[in-house]
Amino acid sequence: MRILKRVIGWALRHRGRLGLAYLTSFVALSLSLVIPALVGFAINLIVSFEPGVDGEIGRVQASENVESRVLWVIAGVLLATSLARGLFDFARTYLTDSLSQKVAYDVRNLMYDKLQHMSFAFHDKEHTGSLYSKVTSDVEAVRRFVNMGLVRGIEVPFRVGAIIIFMSTLNWELTLFTLVLVPFLLFQSSVVMIKLRAMWLHVQEIMGELTTILQENLVGIHVVKAFASEEYEKKKYANKAQELRIEYFRNERLQGTNVAWMTLYFTLTLGAVLWYGGWEIMRGDLDPGSFATFLLLMNQLTFPIRMTPQIVGSYARAISSGGRIFEVLDAQSPVEEKPNARELTRAEGHVRFNDVSFSYDPRIPALKHVDATAAPGQITAILGAPGSGKTTIVNLLPRFYDVTSGQITIDGVDIRDFTLASLRRNVGIVQQDIFLFSATIRQNIAYGLSSATDEEVIQAAKIAQLHDHIMSLPHDYDTWVGERGVTLSGGQRQRLSIARTILIDPPILILDDSTSSVDVETERQIHRAMTEVMKGRTTFIIAHRLSSVREADLILVLKDGEVVERGNHEELLAKRGIYREIFDLQLRPQEEVLLDATIAGDDGGNS
Repeated sequence: MRILKRVIGWALRHRGRLGLAYLTSFVALSLSLVIPALVGFAINLIVSFEPGVDGEIGRVQASENVESRVLWVIAGVLLATSLARGLFDFARTYLTDSLSQKVAYDVRNLMYDKLQHMSFAFHDKEHTGSLYSKVTSDVEAVRRFVNMGLVRGIEVPFRVGAIIIFMSTLNWELTLFTLVLVPFLLFQSSVVMIKLRAMWLHVQEIMGELTTILQENLVGIHVVKAFASEEYEKKKYANKAQELRIEYFRNERLQGTNVAWMTLYFTLTLGAVLWYGGWEIMRGDLDPGSFATFLLLMNQLTFPIRMTPQIVGSYARAISSGGRIFEVLDAQSPVEEKPNARELTRAEGHVRFNDVSFSYDPRIPALKHVDATAAPGQITAILGAPGSGKTTIVNLLPRFYDVTSGQITIDGVDIRDFTLASLRRNVGIVQQDIFLFSATIRQNIAYGLSSATDEEVIQAAKIAQLHDHIMSLPHDYDTWVGERGVTLSGGQRQRLSIARTILIDPPILILDDSTSSVDVETERQIHRAMTEVMKGRTTFIIAHRLSSVREADLILVLKDGEVVERGNHEELLAKRGIYREIFDLQLRPQEEVLLDATIAGDDGGNS
């Protein structure tokens, strides 16, 4: 019930529309009750029933005193009542549909905003497909509940109650015949709702798993093609789709069984009412008009009875889907902004890691007691084997994650004291995994600074050595990049990402393997431009190329999350430790290739 209360709270944000929906529902209900009464009144005016004597069958005869003028008036009133009822039914439908759409709009925005502000730690644990399912199908289930369960769920009991009261005034014995099986139906509906709640929760979980498979397949389609795994992927998807189909079938079968019981109840009741009502007329205890009114009311009673399984299903789905939605909305981000956090204006760039430790899993530390200081304008290179903690260090600086212990300061102030937005405006990062949006090149470069002028965008592209290539495209800066940047090569995507970071002009710069996807010649051009960009900025480079490492003011060598060596290039070579091993195994061949490229470039310029 707690979940339903919270879901209903979303609808109560639009009290006016909800109130009008209830009002139009009750007006339409009242008008619908007038129609049977008018029909019964007209029948009694037109015909009368004369009971038989001494066991003879009674007979129907026309009334002699009725005037056609009265019938025209009744017909006009009946027509006006029907039109008014239709109008209020339309208003009710419009109000409930628009109310449900407004609630869905609010919930979708709440979900999206929440996901935007959750830290990397939350997204690391959540399956993307499950989140897709929660934002789409679970929100749709809540919308259907507002439309069906919240408004109809109140209208149906009132409709049933009003019809039963009206029927009782006509003939209480027939009313008892009608209601004899209602306790059984109420008990059955309660049992069905409990079962449906658990079943719909399972359906939503399977839907999330199926969406995850689809999302992973579409993102990794190149891998699927490369390994000829189409049949394997088809089988995996088909198996999960089959599981979803079976669960949906179980749900629909349960609801269908409930509907069948409702129909059987009405059919049996109608037969009993026709038999006993006919007997009552023959005895003279019930007039034909009242019996006709009673039958029309019974017909109206079928609507709420048939609606009950759907309403029960909407409640069950709302509870299960609402629970999944609140799992996201109630989740606490591991990275929280302090209520009194201060704005970080343009930083000078003095960065200090003070006894910093961090772990993704409490049992496995990723960083252990890291101490490092970077002065304004200093270039710090970070080296180490895969899994040594290189990327983790730079992810802590913009607070994608929070340190487990210790502290990181900028200009002597703990970064946790700054607002996240102002901190990240001061820390520019070129990530290892480049993501580009389906937009133009200009929009992708200006993503972090939408107010940037064309001149600023072009200057950033020139520094990243991308301007000439852009100008060779058919629509230059208005060229559409395509989904995930598929229309650009790896090196071009890398340079576009660099241009995007350059544009925001951060005082602290992080280059996470920023030239890993480019050839040696392109790297040489980027390096030449980036040398100018890095002047006056505190720069951290996760480097695998000698050109970046040799010119660093400080090199940190990581092993198993610890800084095992530190110093500049010459100092670390002299120590003949891990850095020397990395240099001999990986960097020296790169130095020779880079030297050959430089010589070739010089020869080309002299010839």
